[in-house]
Amino acid sequence: MALYTHHLPAWKKEEVEDIKKNAKAYKLIGLVDMYGIPAQQVQQIRRNLRGKAVIKMTRNTLITHAFNEIGGDVKNLTKYLSGHSAIIFTNDNPFKLFKQLEKTKTKMAAKPGEKAPEDIVIPSGPTSFKPGPIVGELQQAGIPAAIESGKVKIKETKTVVKKGGVISAKLAAVLVKLDIKPMDVGLALQVAYHEGGIFEPSVLAVDETVILGQIQLASRQALALSLEAAIPTKDSMDALLTKAVRDARGVAIEAAIYEKDVVDAIIGKATRESQVLKTLVK
Repeated sequence: MALYTHHLPAWKKEEVEDIKKNAKAYKLIGLVDMYGIPAQQVQQIRRNLRGKAVIKMTRNTLITHAFNEIGGDVKNLTKYLSGHSAIIFTNDNPFKLFKQLEKTKTKMAAKPGEKAPEDIVIPSGPTSFKPGPIVGELQQAGIPAAIESGKVKIKETKTVVKKGGVISAKLAAVLVKLDIKPMDVGLALQVAYHEGGIFEPSVLAVDETVILGQIQLASRQALALSLEAAIPTKDSMDALLTKAVRDARGVAIEAAIYEKDVVDAIIGKATRESQVLKTLVK
């Protein structure tokens, strides 16, 4: 029995062995944050990922035992463990997994003490509230409110908490009444190990539209450079030949080289010049 698990009860050893078995069966091992996800949503997420990924929820100490027994770079994943971590196994690459997990997220109301995932902005304008205690509640939460035409109105757009700021109890209660749900609740990928590499979310959060635009711009710039430097490629060859023919024709016309392809143009040029001379000598 491995050094890390020889002292564990039988059921814990089985948990560790199950983690190790899955680690061998799948190309990717990841950790996901389960914090704040209602049990019903967890079950729905499991159903959505069926056939694509396996989620294993167990104690962090057992995850640590298993990762240490697997060894190598996998044991470095233990530093990403939080109080609500679970393991995810899949054969997808980390970028595809990250994208899939982002789709599991839904908007939910904020709880007191949670950190804002983004700036929380309350827009100005009328509300559906009638005059009453709500005016004071809004003001105490830092939202400028007043009564106009028998309705409660927010007087100006207000950023009530910045990204990363803690949401107070008063603000959380007001956000619920305003039906503002700022929290993204769903599986959050903390780290992924795949084919010898460790990937963090900051690397995996790729905007495909931006990347595609950058590739298209690079392609246009490369083509322009190859045309300017006369570097023949399969993409630039047609344009280079067209330019070469056009330039050669221009030289032939300018130098009055009587070739069959440019004779008409040379005569035309001479005719235009003679007309200019006639105009000048009159």
